[in-house]
Parts: sequence; structure tokens; C-alpha cells
Amino acid sequence: MNILLVRLRLIGDVVFTTPAIRAIRRHYPDARITYIVEEEAAAIVRHNPHLDNVIVARSPHAPGRLRADIALVRRLRREQYDLAIDFHGGPRSSLLTWLSGARTRIGYEVAGRSWMYTIRVPRPRALRPRHSVVSQWDVLLPLGIAPPDPELDAPYMAEDPVASSSVERRLAEAGVAPGQPVIVVHVSAGNPFRRWPFAAFVELACRLASKDPKRRIIFTSGPSDAAAAAAIAEEARARLGTSERQAILECGEFDLAELQALIARAALYIGGDSGPLHIAGTTGVPVVGLYGPTLPVRSQPFRSARFINAAAEVSDLPCRPCNQRRCEPGDFRCLTGISAEAVAVLAERALGWPEGQHYDSGLHDDRGRGDKS
Repeated sequence: MNILLVRLRLIGDVVFTTPAIRAIRRHYPDARITYIVEEEAAAIVRHNPHLDNVIVARSPHAPGRLRADIALVRRLRREQYDLAIDFHGGPRSSLLTWLSGARTRIGYEVAGRSWMYTIRVPRPRALRPRHSVVSQWDVLLPLGIAPPDPELDAPYMAEDPVASSSVERRLAEAGVAPGQPVIVVHVSAGNPFRRWPFAAFVELACRLASKDPKRRIIFTSGPSDAAAAAAIAEEARARLGTSERQAILECGEFDLAELQALIARAALYIGGDSGPLHIAGTTGVPVVGLYGPTLPVRSQPFRSARFINAAAEVSDLPCRPCNQRRCEPGDFRCLTGISAEAVAVLAERALGWPEGQHYDSGLHDDRGRGDKS
């Protein structure tokens, strides 16, 4: 059996397909499995032990993309796939799936593109309170693969030894001792609908740093937000006392493999619903997610109940979840209503939770007034 998997675009969505990769390997142990991914998210699957081959497609706006895609299609035709599965359903991914020439092609019922698949599964347009891992898993159901279990089918990203060594070296150079608690706070978001306010990040850092002098806080961001991360760190230092300022570190930018290594070394990860949150979910590190227009039930780490997933959210807004094209109230209250104080409470609770005890991931911030415990 020669199998092609297609998932283009976003980091988080690629992370959410990794349980399906494991399930396909379990179902077809002797198959040759190839995965097509774009460069931005390639590190997530590049060293996946259940894949035989990873093909990195050009990004949508990269120079020479059309010529590269023509060469890619020729390569796919030569491989003579028996089965192609499109986890994406976008125009480019459905076209690649069709042009692969695979005898069986599974994808979503999408207007204008369903004809490219031999087997189609429903994809309702309404926003559903259903995890993205489960939604993408729908394309496996026609194969007789049972629904996912987070205890068995958690998202996975292989450790990169080179990245781990780089992170350890950079932390040592920043003065972080082995075993010293590191808190990673990611300040970027894919769009303004998921971006927590600048001032809230500053206040959160000050609260966390003031609580324990041994802590070290590292702000991470995407390349376009590096200046914002540096400004948040600078403002937090300005507000802290002399002895507390050393808690705020600047370690430069991290690529995806390094970011995963950094989070795996951390005592806690805090960030909005974006790719790095889902990278954090591939580790066992406690996570405090900031959920504005999205729901934890759809986006929080899909992993064993042994691990801590805390959700900061404003839970009683009639406009939430939304399609993230226009803020109906106009003030992004789903995010601005999450207070730094409430996030700090969730963070302290996660940091102090006894290892091995079940954590109730249903506890959340209620209109910014703290968790319900």
C-alpha cells in the first residue's frame, strides 16, 4: 500500500494531523506513507517515525511556485499512490490530491472541488464545539479507523537533538541554571482576533516574576512580532524592582524545532490559540491557553489527562466563537476581558499542581475574574 497524505498551510493544523499519521501506520503497518507539507510547518513532521517520506511544497507566494508545483505533480504521478488523503480541502491541496493519480482519494465535501475525490466526507460550515483533531480525523473514518483517543493518539513532534542542544546552550549563556523554572510566554497570534493586549502581557510577567525570584520568563514570538516581544520584556523590566528584573530574559528568536525544545524544557507555557500553543501540546509541559474568539474544546492540547491544560476565556459571550472576520461588538472583548490577574492565578495553580494528580481542564477564567476553583 502506497499512501499520500496532504496537509498544507498552518502550523496548528499540521500538528493536529499527527495523531492521524500514527493511526494510519497502526492500520497499515507495512504501507509506505508520504506527507506533503509547506516549509513553514515542515519541522513538525520532518522526523516523524511513522512517515517514510516528507515532501516540502513551496509556500503559496514563493517565487517559482507554479513551476515547482508542476514538478511536484510529475513526481507524485511517478509514485503511483494507491490512496491519497487530503486533510486540508483547500484549492491547492485538493488539486494535488486529484493530480496524484491515486486510485482512492479521500477528501471533504467542498463546493466545486468534491469531484476530485473518490470518497467524500461531510464538512459542516458551522463552527462546532468539536476538537480539530477529531474534525480532521473524519477523513479516516471511511477506512474503518476508530475515532481518536487523546490517551493513545496525542499530537506528536519528534525531538530534534540539534535544536535541543542549541536551546540548552542559549539558556546557559543567559544564566539559566539546570532545573531552574522557565516560563515561556508567547505573545504572537495569527491575527488580531487572537492577540492578547500588550499591557496584559506586561502585567502578567510582573506578577509571575514577583512571585518567585528563581523564575525566568522568556517571551517568544513570530518573526514579525519580535519587536513587540522585546518591547514587552523592556516594559516589564521597567516596572519590576532591581532584584526582580533578572527574571525577564531575552534569548533571540527560535525556529519551530528550537521552540519545541524550549517549551519541553520549561515549567509552564502561556500563549494564545496559535501554532506555538499546539507545539506546546506535543510536550508534557503545563499549558495555560488564552482563548478569545475560539473555544478550548476545539483548540486546547489534545493529550492525556495526566497533563495540565488550563483555559483562560470569557465564557458567556453570545458572539463567541466567531468567524474572525469582523468583531461584532468592535472591542475584542473576548480577549480584553481576560485579565492578567486571572491568567496569573491559572499559571500559579498549574505550577503548583502535584505531579501525577488529575487536573480538571474544565476550569477557566470567567469574565476575567479568576478561575472557578
